[in-house]
Amino acid sequence: MTGTGGQPTAVVAGTDEVLGAVPAYERLLTGVERRRAGAFLTPAPRADFIAAHVLVRLCAARLLGRPADSLVLEQRCPGCGSGEHGRPGLAGLPQVYVSLAHTTGVVAAVAGHEPVGVDVERRTLPDSVRGAAGRVLSAAERAALREHAEPDAYFLRQWVRKECFVKLGRTTLGGLAAVDLSGLPDGSAGSSRHDGPYRHGDLYVLDHTDARRDAVAAVVSTARPRIGAAVPHVNPEHSADLEPRST
Repeated sequence: MTGTGGQPTAVVAGTDEVLGAVPAYERLLTGVERRRAGAFLTPAPRADFIAAHVLVRLCAARLLGRPADSLVLEQRCPGCGSGEHGRPGLAGLPQVYVSLAHTTGVVAAVAGHEPVGVDVERRTLPDSVRGAAGRVLSAAERAALREHAEPDAYFLRQWVRKECFVKLGRTTLGGLAAVDLSGLPDGSAGSSRHDGPYRHGDLYVLDHTDARRDAVAAVVSTARPRIGAAVPHVNPEHSADLEPRST
């Protein structure tokens, strides 16, 4: 069953929601992912990392109509060739695009047949992020920030959008200020809702505000994306027999 017809579909969920939906979640991970998860010094960020890597498989499984345990997530850095980081993809499925993100207690993931990026952040900005506005925002965005009634909300909205541009390969962390999104609505309302998608050149930009989880997310794709309402279902006939992956 392919539930989305190939449309990029993202899910934003609590870490506990995802891990609770997949009792054998660690068996979905490759050896590389388990090693990276084990490098976290405290349980909470480790759980966020694992939940994001599980959720992206669930999104891809729903897109493709196949069990999550048949999908192998891999990353490859185009610069150094390392398999420990870089843009994620599915082994043997170059026609499928995936992206994932995690913050404290909240994760996001998306899968589609067109290039796509997703990001999520808590709405309470740490000072270190707030201080990056001068390096992240364009001149027009900085002017809008100074006039905005909720400057933190405005900056955060642009931050998650631009993180998606990085994940799409449209810019780098050093080039964020050159991406001017000042023409898009700021989407700073506080209720849980979706805004857009809006057009920016050849891309669609979809905003998501999740008041219940105190988070803000964005999805950017060359195809019109959507955000699903719940963690994708796991077929119980597959989840009980998952075996650890060695790659």
